[in-house]
Amino acid sequence: MTRDASAAFAVERSTPAEIDAALQRAAEVAPLFVRTSGKVRAALLRRCAQELELRGDVIVERAQAETSLPEARLRGELARTCNQLRLFADLVYEGSWVDARIDRADPARMPVPKPDVRSMRRGIGPIAVFGASNFPLAFSVAGGDTASALAAGNPVVVKAHPAHPGTSALAGEAIAEAVRATNLPSGVLAVLFDDGIELGLTLVRDPRIKGVGFTGSRRAGRALMDAAAARREPIPVFAEMSSVNPVFVLSQALAQRGEQIAAALHASFTGSAGQLCTCPGLVFVERGATGDAFVAKVAELTSTTPAATMLTAGIADAYRNGILRLEEGGARSIARGAVGDARQGSATLLTIDVEKLLTTPELADEVFGPSTLLVRYGGLQALHAFARTMEGNLTATLHATERDLRDAGELIAALERRVGRLILNGFPTGVEVCHAMVHGGPFPATSDGASTSVGTRAIERFTRLVCYQDFPEAALPEELQDSNPLGILRLVDGRPTRDALPLTIS
Repeated sequence: MTRDASAAFAVERSTPAEIDAALQRAAEVAPLFVRTSGKVRAALLRRCAQELELRGDVIVERAQAETSLPEARLRGELARTCNQLRLFADLVYEGSWVDARIDRADPARMPVPKPDVRSMRRGIGPIAVFGASNFPLAFSVAGGDTASALAAGNPVVVKAHPAHPGTSALAGEAIAEAVRATNLPSGVLAVLFDDGIELGLTLVRDPRIKGVGFTGSRRAGRALMDAAAARREPIPVFAEMSSVNPVFVLSQALAQRGEQIAAALHASFTGSAGQLCTCPGLVFVERGATGDAFVAKVAELTSTTPAATMLTAGIADAYRNGILRLEEGGARSIARGAVGDARQGSATLLTIDVEKLLTTPELADEVFGPSTLLVRYGGLQALHAFARTMEGNLTATLHATERDLRDAGELIAALERRVGRLILNGFPTGVEVCHAMVHGGPFPATSDGASTSVGTRAIERFTRLVCYQDFPEAALPEELQDSNPLGILRLVDGRPTRDALPLTIS
């Protein structure tokens, strides 16, 4: 049943009894859900997408009322959410994602016989997912963390974000209907509510939770990491926390298309009120007349930018404090857009010399909102120095010609070690949901720089490797049986094949 989005949608805090019941149901269903087939889980994910689309108008209207994000943005986010659910459905339906490996026995091997060894990925158990403030759909109840955790066979307990409880409840209803329609137990997903931090810490500390997916501030992410590490049985926390996504405008690109880059930069850092984890917060621009013209163009565009309503009054206040922190640290504001009310943020352009940034690294901390800091530099050596010492980030962007790239090898090599995604002649805002995408990076961009929260590799976060040695065929999972009943791609004696065993690999 859908709700009228114009009606009052008050969501009460989950009680201790409700929290315990949700955790207990998740723990009880976990051993069964992890052994469901990929086809069953694919059906669930596809039905989730279908139920969300059926409620699309009401969900978008509620999300718009709660977050002030524009309708077009939210409809695009809903489409992205459903697309990624279907992407994971396709992945688990086909089945090869489990990375099945078989090394056959060799009883005649000397000096000792070789055993039969087989391994694959399995889900780890109930996952606590934290809804993000800035993506009420794509990184919330039905978002990528939930989709990838369910795809791996893990029950999910979601902590809804207090900035959009009504949207979260509607999405939860959609998934609950999908669970019922596919004849799965209700413990596969639960949505819990509060208006503070206690629920989150309760979930992370509970022994029934086996992993965490989080998108939010560095302070909150760090608190969850510490709580998970302090458990008697520590668990993995996959937290996306902060990123300034540096942009390097190299000399030839600046000379050839500086005005176009300036316009695209303005659109990137002001879009969605700058409330994107991939917002470009640092932009390196060469000193000199060409760089001055670039700065003047960005300043002109910034000064005419309307005030933007932010997700919450608290986020707007933190944004203003962040700009003040940069100014007190030595950055200079050179353009500011229109000023609005207490919940609105003004687009702000600041500048600083690279030498000051290198001696004051805290100026490279994220400011969540519609601002960017232009860093003026005089040569590639300064860029190398920054890239070697900067904190981990989700992305780094190069605006460069082929000639620029020939001179940028050292810079690119340094950036590869500090970011998850390198972009050429574009901007980091806009994350394609696809098999190859990496949306992660070294700390503090994420708590685990080897993982991604977007794309099908995200499923790996909520799994572990399980190995079976000398097991009979009947006791093995289907993915590892000689007959390969699922027809998946497997690594057999070091070579990929979909064939059944026995086979001859020459």
